[in-house]
Amino acid sequence: MDMIFHWDASVLLWLQDNVRTDALTPFMNAVSLLAKSGALWVLLTLLFLGMRKTRALGAVCFVSLLSNVVILNLLLKNIVARPRPYTMIEGLILAGPAEWDWSFPSGHTGASFAVAVCMLLLMSRKIGIPALILAFLISFSRLYIGVHYPTDVICGALIGTSCALFSVKYVWPRAEKKFNYDNDTGTEV
Repeated sequence: MDMIFHWDASVLLWLQDNVRTDALTPFMNAVSLLAKSGALWVLLTLLFLGMRKTRALGAVCFVSLLSNVVILNLLLKNIVARPRPYTMIEGLILAGPAEWDWSFPSGHTGASFAVAVCMLLLMSRKIGIPALILAFLISFSRLYIGVHYPTDVICGALIGTSCALFSVKYVWPRAEKKFNYDNDTGTEV
């Protein structure tokens, strides 16, 4: 376990010393804020649910996001109870607002991947790929700011992706059937 902590700490200190700049920090804080409490991803999910053409996608994103929140935020964060890196790593300076819940796994990352992977798999690549890039950027911002360890972000991404894959496999067929509309006429098929 000490080896993993040492690796996590080394990565964060390296980012602080070699990547952080005064010009980039406000941008990274803004990117991180997009996913605060899953806000961007919840908003997108509600938008998808509210539009007839994307209602099935919205149902898939909803199940993915909800399962991610239960697994990450309600279960794992409280079971593992890992302190934030800026409270544990000597010399690590926080580059954004402090967070007071547990660190492992990253909820921002989990929510981002839970929805972005659904979008990648169920929407056009022109939309899905930018969504996935944004998920990676949000995840990186959490490391850049110093509020998560790399292993928090990696596990958050894996759990969010797993929730998305589960939802696409098991929810999509039912949702697509239930919300199947003829796009030309706007009527249910």
